[in-house]
Amino acid sequence: MTIRWSDSAEGSSFPGRTYAEAVLAPAYDQAKKELLLPMISVHKAHLIMLLEQGLLSKEEGHKIAKSLFSLDLEQLNSGTYTGQFEDLFFEVEHQLLTLSDEASGSLHLARSRNDMGIAIYRITLREKLLRTISSALQLHTELFAFAQKHTETIFIAHTHTQQAQPTTIAHYIAAVTDSLARDIRRLQAAYANCNLSSMGAAALTTSGFAISRERVAELLAFDGLIENSYDAVSGADYVGEIAAGISLAAINLGRFTQELLLWCTQEFGVVQVAAPYVQISSIMPQKRNPVSVEHIRSLLSSIAGNAQTVLTMIHNTPFGDIVDTEDDMQPYAWRSLETLEVVYRLLSKVISTLQLNEDVLRQRTAASFATVTELADTIVRDEGLSFHNAHSIVSKLVTHAVQHGNKITDLNLQALNEAAIQTIGFPLGLTEEQLKQALEPVHFVNIRSLRGGPSPAEINRALTVQQDRLSELALWLEERESRLEAAAADIDLILTDWIIKEL
Repeated sequence: MTIRWSDSAEGSSFPGRTYAEAVLAPAYDQAKKELLLPMISVHKAHLIMLLEQGLLSKEEGHKIAKSLFSLDLEQLNSGTYTGQFEDLFFEVEHQLLTLSDEASGSLHLARSRNDMGIAIYRITLREKLLRTISSALQLHTELFAFAQKHTETIFIAHTHTQQAQPTTIAHYIAAVTDSLARDIRRLQAAYANCNLSSMGAAALTTSGFAISRERVAELLAFDGLIENSYDAVSGADYVGEIAAGISLAAINLGRFTQELLLWCTQEFGVVQVAAPYVQISSIMPQKRNPVSVEHIRSLLSSIAGNAQTVLTMIHNTPFGDIVDTEDDMQPYAWRSLETLEVVYRLLSKVISTLQLNEDVLRQRTAASFATVTELADTIVRDEGLSFHNAHSIVSKLVTHAVQHGNKITDLNLQALNEAAIQTIGFPLGLTEEQLKQALEPVHFVNIRSLRGGPSPAEINRALTVQQDRLSELALWLEERESRLEAAAADIDLILTDWIIKEL
């Protein structure tokens, strides 16, 4: 049954009851959780700048600074939306006015909720980005360690869901980590475009007061300014870029997760997920369900969905109206980042405890026809035939073997020469030893030592490059985390020292 409020229940003044339930209350709850502390930081930075620029009296500044430190953040965090104030911003403003004997009314000089709101959103997003990148690096580290253990563990790679060629587990995992590193770099690029200050743009045309946009940006640990003031409050591509990066990261990782689940099946028998990350069946005692990986797969889909919602909500939004839209849009960006961060952490634990069935991989590779590409290559090198003719000879050899139920170990020089005679009219000059070597999986892998190939020597070189990359990414993250932490401490130190000096 759908309940509809009567006109009288809706009320005759702001806010209408349904409007409060549908929009204002949810936005208030999100703001308490995500935006309160960034809001206070913006207040503090703006106050410091106004004082340094001589736009506030010392008495006003002293009262405002004390009121900022006197705010009961715990009470604000535990509050519920009552409709007394339009939103959290106005509730905080009311408390500051009360605590400062109205002095904090001057704090709003040369700024608007527009430039403040964008700055607060950017501060919130950059912190979530850094946490997500940190967990992505944790996953990269675990995958890297897994690859290091298996530089000589041969298995059959698949294309079109069919056995293709032998490679190594390290070669496969290094491909996953290269993809993951690109996802991280995209999030780094999104961080760079996000970490710019809108403060000083005011509503959209800046201000006639001699403020310093640069000083506020510095205090808040932004890397610079959004140059154009209209762009500062209207542009939304900073969150769109984050959403696009998140979506691609989720899609990329989802492809690997899907293969991981296939590897867990008894039919593939490649890996076993450790006990902390499996669940049993309520009816089938033999089951070890890799549900952690299943949840990762579904969560990655939800991440892509939430990220796409961000992009869809930006679409067709008027260029000047993004501030109002963001109350509804930002939670989808937050949710997608938070979920991706958790998924990275969970998958890193699964990978670090993953058990690989090397015997199955070895036996399956030895029994497969996946090495016959190298036999064709050997014929080209040693016999001087075109690859087309070599491919045709080997194709006839394999087709005949499969039709007669033979295994790769049953291939011999006589059968190869019969296939050659049928194709080119004369036998080959290969020896049994050359044939045997050409069909050997280890030889197949070792001879593919070109840059990017699976040979152990080349993979070890590639992993060394990855290790250097990991170190660079970790240093980048450490520098940004340290800067944000230092900036937060510096703002409080500046205001505290100023209060003490003015007493």
